[in-house]
Amino acid sequence: MTPLDRAVRAHKGRVMAALAARFRDLDLAEESFAEACARAASAWDDVPPRDPAAWLFRVAERAALDSLRRAGVRAAAALPEPAAEPNAEERMMDDSFHIPDERLRLIFVCCHPAIAPDARAALTLRLVCGLTVAEIATAFLLAEPALAQRLVRAKRKIAAVGVPFEIPGPDAWPDRLESVLTTIEVAYARAHADGAGTGRHADYAEEMLGITATLAALLPQEADVLALAATIRFAEARRPARVTPHGAMIPLAEQDPVRWDADRLSEGRVFLARALATGAATPRTLQALIHGEWCARRSLTEPAPWPAVLVLYDALLALRDDPIVRVNRAVALAEVAGPAAALDEVDSLDAPALAAFLPYHAVRADLLARLGFTAEARAAYDSALALAPATAERLWLEARRASIP
Repeated sequence: MTPLDRAVRAHKGRVMAALAARFRDLDLAEESFAEACARAASAWDDVPPRDPAAWLFRVAERAALDSLRRAGVRAAAALPEPAAEPNAEERMMDDSFHIPDERLRLIFVCCHPAIAPDARAALTLRLVCGLTVAEIATAFLLAEPALAQRLVRAKRKIAAVGVPFEIPGPDAWPDRLESVLTTIEVAYARAHADGAGTGRHADYAEEMLGITATLAALLPQEADVLALAATIRFAEARRPARVTPHGAMIPLAEQDPVRWDADRLSEGRVFLARALATGAATPRTLQALIHGEWCARRSLTEPAPWPAVLVLYDALLALRDDPIVRVNRAVALAEVAGPAAALDEVDSLDAPALAAFLPYHAVRADLLARLGFTAEARAAYDSALALAPATAERLWLEARRASIP
């Protein structure tokens, strides 16, 4: 990875948010940041400046001003006059805020309540986390054009009403918290989706551990914050056992608990206990309990906790009935009530809406194979493989497909 690649990975969200605060135009911010990166590619020559973030911001700022001049609209842009107090972009480039984690600050900044609720997390994932439109659309089970339209509408709203990209104080956190947590969940899911930890977003796994720890310290009585911190730690604890020596994914029920990270498990249990102590029963606390059931297993000789997991999924459905929960519940249902009952559940879902959701195809393929529908099972595995999964997942899917008689 070049110095520029490292700088972009570390500072893009910060610089983009500062540019958005300066110009109130996300398209202009993206274009000027891209121009700054292009200039850095030739100017740095593998020797970055002392402060890469400040360099990129100032060059992007000049590029944006040049673009406005060329368009002849600078006078109409109504850019704020320099203030005696630090302005929004200067505060964005400073490190002394209420929220000590840089990326968490940016997530709070971009989850502004003036932006439509269904677009906040998507816009933040695009702006701060660098996910593609396709990745975000898949996470929310949306068609790419629909997701793109949401982003366009959010950008227009920002430009029209001059949404201030400023660091919110603690009194503003509750209005943004749900979007913040959704952003963290999706960002972590992108890292966790690659069992071997080699994907483009793999480093988000470690980063989201830090972010959730910071958030739990800031909001120590928020059940959803504590539950999400627990869930991420349980999932990360299992990472050492997620792939075979040949690099293929190992399903959760087949992982050796002896290889799980004991320290991470202990951290997860502490956060889960704190979440449950609040007395709040939320979808995130139930999801954390499902992970906790699995992580209570001590060896492969112990029975898998399928009955308890199914009960928790039933409770989760009562609070959050969505296709992703139903697909995951079908896995447990197959072990408790048999694959036929599970296949009925899966086939009752909206197949077109789940066309880009890889677990839907993988679960359905397994159920079909177990019921002897070999041709349909191969076709379902082919649909999963067509979604270009990460290497570990691809190797596992290929092996499963090849094992069909």
